[in-house]
Amino acid sequence: MINPLAPETLIQLADQYGTPLYIYHTEKIKEQYQRLKTAFEKTDAVFFYASKALTNINILRYIKNIGANVDCSSINEVKLALHAGFPASGILYTSNGIAFSEIEEARQLAVIINIDSLSNLEKFGEKFGHDYPVGIRLRPNILAGGNLKISTGHDKSKFGIPVDQISMVLAVVKKHNMLIRALHIHTGSEIEDADVFVKGIEILFEITHHFPDLEFIDLGGGFKVASKPGEKETDISLLAEKVSSAFARHPYKNGKPLKIWFEPGKFLVSEAGFFLTRVNVLKKTRAVTFVSVDSGFNHLIRPMFYDAYHQIENISNPGGPLKNYAVVGNICETDTFAWDRSLNEVREGDYIVFRNAGAYGFEMSSNFNSRFKPAEVMVMEGKTHLIRKRDVFDDLLRNQMPLPLIL
Repeated sequence: MINPLAPETLIQLADQYGTPLYIYHTEKIKEQYQRLKTAFEKTDAVFFYASKALTNINILRYIKNIGANVDCSSINEVKLALHAGFPASGILYTSNGIAFSEIEEARQLAVIINIDSLSNLEKFGEKFGHDYPVGIRLRPNILAGGNLKISTGHDKSKFGIPVDQISMVLAVVKKHNMLIRALHIHTGSEIEDADVFVKGIEILFEITHHFPDLEFIDLGGGFKVASKPGEKETDISLLAEKVSSAFARHPYKNGKPLKIWFEPGKFLVSEAGFFLTRVNVLKKTRAVTFVSVDSGFNHLIRPMFYDAYHQIENISNPGGPLKNYAVVGNICETDTFAWDRSLNEVREGDYIVFRNAGAYGFEMSSNFNSRFKPAEVMVMEGKTHLIRKRDVFDDLLRNQMPLPLIL
C-alpha cells in the first residue's frame, strides 16, 4: 500500500508518468461523500455529484460505486454519466441557456430535467404538457460565494428564472398543465455561511404551495472547501442541522414531506486532487525570484480566472530554508500561479505540487500554445492507475482537415 499524500509517492508518480500530472486520491472522495451522508442521515437528502468539476469516466464510475447520483450541465455530461453506468433516474440535467433541442434529447434519454428559462419552459410545456415531470431552476436574488465570477444567485446573474417572475412561471405551468416535481436554486460556490441555504429555503417555501405535484427542493451545491491551512470551510454538520430545522419550520402545505437535493462537485473532488509540476527555470530579478514550472493556465486556470488560492509545496526539498517566490507558468501569456509565496528553497528540476486541484483543474484545461494536456492518474486502495494518457503531437492535429497546398 502506498500513501498518496506522501511527497515520496508523488515524486515516484512524477518519475513514472512525467509532469505535469494530475493525481486523484479516491479514498478522499469517499471520505467527503461519507461526511455528507453522516451529517444528513436524519434528513431525506439525496446527493448529485456536480460532474462539471471533473468528468474523467473513471472518477464518474467511482462516484457511482460509492452511492452518489450525478448532476450534469450539458447533454454530453449526461451521455458520459450514462456511459459510466448511472441509471437515467439518477442523472439530473440542469439546462442553462441552451437550445431546446438539447432538452428534447435529455427527455429522450429519460433523465431528470431542470429548466432555467421561461422560453424553454414554454416550449417544454407545449410539447410534453403533463406527460413528463420537470423541475424549474429559479434565481433567488441572493448574493453569495467567494468571487462574483462564481456567484450565481444574485440579481444580475444569468442563471435561473428570477423568483420575482413567479407569476409568469405559474401562467406557463397552468397553460400547459405541467407536472412540476422540483424547484431548484444554486446561489454560488465557496459558500461558508449555512444561513445562505436557509434563506434560499425560505424563499422557495413562499411559493411551494403553487405546485401540488412537488417532490423535491434542490438547493444546489457550493460548499466551501478550505484552500489553506486553518481556513474556514462550510460546517456540514451545522448546515444539516439548519436545513433540517428550516424544513421543519416550513412544512409543505400540500401535505407530503419534500426531499432535499444537493449538488456537491468541488466538495467531493477538490481535496482529492494534486497537480504535480517540475521547475524549468529560476529567474532572479531585483524585485522577485520567479519559479517557472512546466505548466501554465493552459492546465490550471483557476488562479488567473478566479484569483483562486492553491497551497503550493516544494516536495523535492522539504527541509530547505523558506524563501519567497513568484510561481509562474511557461506559456506565452501572463500565467502567475502565486505571488510572494513562501516555499522551501527551490532549485531547477524540483517538483512543485499544487493541492486542492481535483476540481476544475484538468476539466478546464486546454491546448493553448499548442502544448499537450497532462496525464491523469487515479490512486485507489494504494494502487495507481493511468486514467488518461498524456497528449502526443498527433492529438494536436486530430480533427484538423488539411487542405491541398496551394503554391
